[in-house]
Amino acid sequence: MKIEIRELEETRATLIISDATPYLVNSLRRVLIANTPKMAIEEVEFHMGTIRDEEGREYSSQSALFDEIIAHRLAMVPIPTDLKMFNFRDKCSCGGVGCPLCTLMFVINKRGPCTVYSGDLQPIGDSRFRVKEELIPIVKLRENQALLIYATAVLGTGEQHAKWQPVTICGYQYYPKITIDNNRVHNAEGCAATCPRKALSVDKKKNLVVADLEACNLCRNCVENCEEGAIKVEGDQRKFIFRFETDGSLTAKDALEYALNYLQEKFSEFREELSKAIQ
Repeated sequence: MKIEIRELEETRATLIISDATPYLVNSLRRVLIANTPKMAIEEVEFHMGTIRDEEGREYSSQSALFDEIIAHRLAMVPIPTDLKMFNFRDKCSCGGVGCPLCTLMFVINKRGPCTVYSGDLQPIGDSRFRVKEELIPIVKLRENQALLIYATAVLGTGEQHAKWQPVTICGYQYYPKITIDNNRVHNAEGCAATCPRKALSVDKKKNLVVADLEACNLCRNCVENCEEGAIKVEGDQRKFIFRFETDGSLTAKDALEYALNYLQEKFSEFREELSKAIQ
């Protein structure tokens, strides 16, 4: 399998994968979605009773939403994750009790009237783990309402719960192959206009040409709406365009590196077990 990076931004990537099969490419997709870990809030503690500010004014510790709903919304907020720094809690040297190597602590202390946003989730300790998506609304507080919340984030994977799924969009398609017979094209401009992805255009000689091959998504709209036999669109069975995006908890680079190392480890384990079985 060969991988060529077409685009690598902070939260998205486009890859060209060749010398592969759909089964292998789909394995990468599944690992990115279900087996690549991230930090997410697992435990939420709400302060009960009266909350006083610095001036002695009292606020009621409540809001319009049930605590369970607020906890669920907090769990879905993307928490910045350093996979080289954190361990799974059940594999940590602390024995699962919770320590800086497997746990992140956050606090929310807000008084109404206001809207509580994800940016109000403040990390206790290292400011590197401050939430990047700061404008995700959590709950509205009325006059004399307040929230004092302590939240604990731990490492997990998407196969456990969607809140631990760092990759939100992930898919692939066969690499397109477009063949044009301009002897059969009578209206090149009209034919090019039928492509919704602008993959076709007309050159200076008024011939229909491929403008952006990788923009083609194999919809075959041009084949159906142009002259019969003028265009042939196929997918390369051994080459793929692979795209994915993260929620911001991991960079696209970190997610891809982890997924590829994970696959390599699993394939090595399978090879060893197969060798033992043959012997």
